[in-house]
Amino acid sequence: MSKNNNRSSLRPWIVLAAATGVNVSMGLNYSWSIIQKSLITDWKWTNLEAALPYTVYAVMITLAMIIGGRLQAKAGPRLSINLGAILMGTGLISCSFSHNPLLTVLAYSIAGIGAGICYATTMPTIIKWFPPEKKGLVTGIVVSGSGLAPIFVSLIANWLLGHYGISNTFLALGIGISSSLLIMSLFMKNPPADYIPPSTICNVSQPIHTARLSSEDIYWREMIKTPTFYKLWLMYFFVSSAGLMIIGHITSIAKNQANWENGFYLVVLVAFFNTIGRMVAGFCSDKYGRITIMKSVFLILTINLILFSNYTNPALLAFGTAIIGFCYGTCPALFPLTIADFYGTKNLGSNYGMLFTAWGSAALLGPVIAGLAVDMTGTYSIAYTISAALLFGAFLLSMSIKEQREQEVIIGEITLDNTQS
Repeated sequence: MSKNNNRSSLRPWIVLAAATGVNVSMGLNYSWSIIQKSLITDWKWTNLEAALPYTVYAVMITLAMIIGGRLQAKAGPRLSINLGAILMGTGLISCSFSHNPLLTVLAYSIAGIGAGICYATTMPTIIKWFPPEKKGLVTGIVVSGSGLAPIFVSLIANWLLGHYGISNTFLALGIGISSSLLIMSLFMKNPPADYIPPSTICNVSQPIHTARLSSEDIYWREMIKTPTFYKLWLMYFFVSSAGLMIIGHITSIAKNQANWENGFYLVVLVAFFNTIGRMVAGFCSDKYGRITIMKSVFLILTINLILFSNYTNPALLAFGTAIIGFCYGTCPALFPLTIADFYGTKNLGSNYGMLFTAWGSAALLGPVIAGLAVDMTGTYSIAYTISAALLFGAFLLSMSIKEQREQEVIIGEITLDNTQS
């Protein structure tokens, strides 16, 4: 494929659109709070029974990302997305035939495995189509898909529940999501081995893979032996714990702090700013560095959590919630990019899957801290203080990590090669 053909080709943008569509389709998890409410009121499940399927779903996503990352590297993105679509459809459709909590947990966990495989496929595929100076931008666009999902997925689920009941809602979601994923998979493919991404920062005269960092081939078994990985894991764990705590309890916080019954609007607000945060972080990290943006995010979140108990009216609460949504939204863009910068893109799927276990762990910690705090004291103040301390810890850890400027190394190597030719 010639360089001129590369510049005129729409293929990278088609793959980008398909990858974003896959992530939009993966917005199932944002509808669970609505489904959970119906399980309690319509099927008379306990709160624990209704919460357990989503907990297991989150764990299975985390584990499946490791497997999915390896699968997409071996079999390619199209086969991986197809498998994920089949598993998601099978799991959700199976839920429609079960009124038993245990069977629903098992079925929903199958959907979680499918979701994890799909999540692990989109980013490693798309960044192979674009040059280093656009890596953050396109990653931000891809992950913005799952940020957009809550705006409409929860509304669709709510409408289905109101008109057709729980069983038919599971059935419709299973058919709709799996069909959407299967269609998107038709456009998901890796570039040819000799593909040259069109670059605006230099005159690239060789396939970009010959000029990448020596860390290109680092696999997760070697990655987990490095101190940087554990620093990044703790940073992701701390910031995800705080973000998930607020997002999971925001409607209750609205009632508790501001005596406001319309906390649902804050869910939409979080989704909107979450999406903006993903795109802005990806774009800015190309210019200023991933770690630099992380430092700012951690500090802003720390200050916001310290002040959060003072947000006692809807306007202030909306302000604080928007900050949470924006800053938390930067993480799905910044952390996979950082893993790619330090450990290369060849094994990004499985490497990021290992880092993503931090999110799975945070999903079990943050919301629990908030629940215990309000049960014991009647307010969320203690939870805010704990989360602020964790976020400041993330900031201190980020100060100990040196920015990895893959782009500069690539430019230097290409310039050297051009000089010698």
